[in-house]
Amino acid sequence: MKKKHQSDLINWENIWNPKSLLQIFVGAGMAVFAMKGFMIPNRFMDGGVTGISLLLHEAFHINISLLVIVFNLPFIYLGYQKIGKTFAVQTTLAVILLALGLQFIDIQPVTTDKLLIAIFGGILIGTGVGLVIRSGGVIDGAEVIAVFTRRRTGFSNSEIIMLFNTFIFAGAAFHFGLETAMYSLITYFAATRATDYIVDGIEQYTSINIISSQHERVKDFLVNEMGKGITVYKGEKGYLPGSFDIRTDCEIIVTIVTRLEINQIQDSVMEIDSKAFIYIQSIKEAAGGILKAKGHAK
Repeated sequence: MKKKHQSDLINWENIWNPKSLLQIFVGAGMAVFAMKGFMIPNRFMDGGVTGISLLLHEAFHINISLLVIVFNLPFIYLGYQKIGKTFAVQTTLAVILLALGLQFIDIQPVTTDKLLIAIFGGILIGTGVGLVIRSGGVIDGAEVIAVFTRRRTGFSNSEIIMLFNTFIFAGAAFHFGLETAMYSLITYFAATRATDYIVDGIEQYTSINIISSQHERVKDFLVNEMGKGITVYKGEKGYLPGSFDIRTDCEIIVTIVTRLEINQIQDSVMEIDSKAFIYIQSIKEAAGGILKAKGHAK
């Protein structure tokens, strides 16, 4: 009998995990607060399905809770088919909570200052979206279509979502004026940054690559003082203009750190070898090795 793939099964343990449920409830609650306390009263847009729902709600006075559910349904089904059943269940729960909150929770406008609305509305809804993503689902179906479309077009998630949102902000400019559309762009970028911060965390992993003539001392510092795991590649250095034929063997030391540790390691390596060559690369995800659970590094 053919063994079922992991994505074909619903992981009820993960769905009913108290931490996941708390993230979904808090995330949906923050999105409701952002939309009803900041964005809807002032006709500010966001991107994705939320932005489409807000735009149609303001333009045609259609119930926004209904719009949120209807527009997310195709993306939930797509996620069910392409990502997994657990993802679809968690996304459905988040969308239903968002729709119920928008329908039944009454929140008075927090402020009429347009810049405050744009910034704090964006931060709040972005934080809510990020919390739901950390739980394993999404609160906006545009994230699903970006992942699916990227495989067929070659464009990145950000490029696809930006193209998707261009039509939303163009519609906002047409119906509500250019000023509202520009403030809505601020809302969108604030939301994007907040989402990235919540999903990646302050301890987003970074790869540091070090080439040094004092490689043994550098390795000793990283492993024995910083408690890092390292990988060493054998390479060559040289190949400079005017002396292309001059080259020497070298070791390329690679370690994974968090953003909070970058400056400390850079300063310490430069103290060991002031001529060391260091380059840094952002990475989306790291697991295994001696990386601690819960996203911390040893």
